[in-house]
Amino acid sequence: MHKTRLLILAALAVASLIAFMSIGLRGNIAFALELRAVRLAALIVVAASIAVSTVLFQTVTGNRILTPSIMGLDALYVFGQIALVFAIGGAGFSALNAEAKFGMEVLLLMLMSCALLFPMLKTRTDIGLMLLAGVVAGILFRSLSSLLARLIDPNEFAVAQTVSFANFSDVETGLLGIAAVLTLAAVIAAWCLRHVLDVLLLGRENATGLGIDWLKTVATILLLVSALVSVSTALVGPVAFLGLLVTALAEKIGCGSRHGALIPTAILVAVILLVGGQTLLQHALGSASTLGIVIEFAGGLVFLLMLIAGSRK
Repeated sequence: MHKTRLLILAALAVASLIAFMSIGLRGNIAFALELRAVRLAALIVVAASIAVSTVLFQTVTGNRILTPSIMGLDALYVFGQIALVFAIGGAGFSALNAEAKFGMEVLLLMLMSCALLFPMLKTRTDIGLMLLAGVVAGILFRSLSSLLARLIDPNEFAVAQTVSFANFSDVETGLLGIAAVLTLAAVIAAWCLRHVLDVLLLGRENATGLGIDWLKTVATILLLVSALVSVSTALVGPVAFLGLLVTALAEKIGCGSRHGALIPTAILVAVILLVGGQTLLQHALGSASTLGIVIEFAGGLVFLLMLIAGSRK
């Protein structure tokens, strides 16, 4: 049954890819295909990274309504972008080397993740304290971003506002290679840990009793989550609710809690949503809105519905 559903999802994903690459082609076909291929690669990388990172994060925390954005990484990213615009201006921000900027962003986000993880590894603190630290850090960075947005030159405000939302339409070609390699390595590592992840679902005590080194395993998984979130955020910007939407749909499809089925299902659902959604917005709705805003709106609704459903149990 799982294999049949995976095959159906794979067929829908392939159909979305073909539609994205072929619908509305005109003019210089070779140039149009090259441009679309770059955007398609970015969508696939982001879909895989966000889907897998959310599945891993929810498994470690034991909560299906949490996403990695609770660690404050997206808030740190937005603060960093606005701080750069504030410091060097919109023209200087646009002139920054894309590859160097991408590398620094990923490094900074990873360092913040390690800063949140270090107390847990050093003192064997419960993971709830790490999540609370992430929430506080997120509030801090959002407050600082709001402060800089008020102090920034009005002419530069549009640049600062643009970097606060996910942008799937303008991706630096030179960044895709390293982003794809990092994402692929992290996804492969997550796949190799799929059986360990199944054991972690049993809870800390049961997993430890079955021979799992809880702290070491959780730290490894959270570092994978941080790497995936850092790459996707630095590539297209913050996407807070996509992972929640994807994992909720993957579970509704009926793939179960086994990660051998959940991980590929979540990836395929994410590809269908991003690629199919971008195709629909461009060619059926005339780009009336941006994909990032639509995804955040739908994900927010799913989050509220899951909260309401949980409160009734």
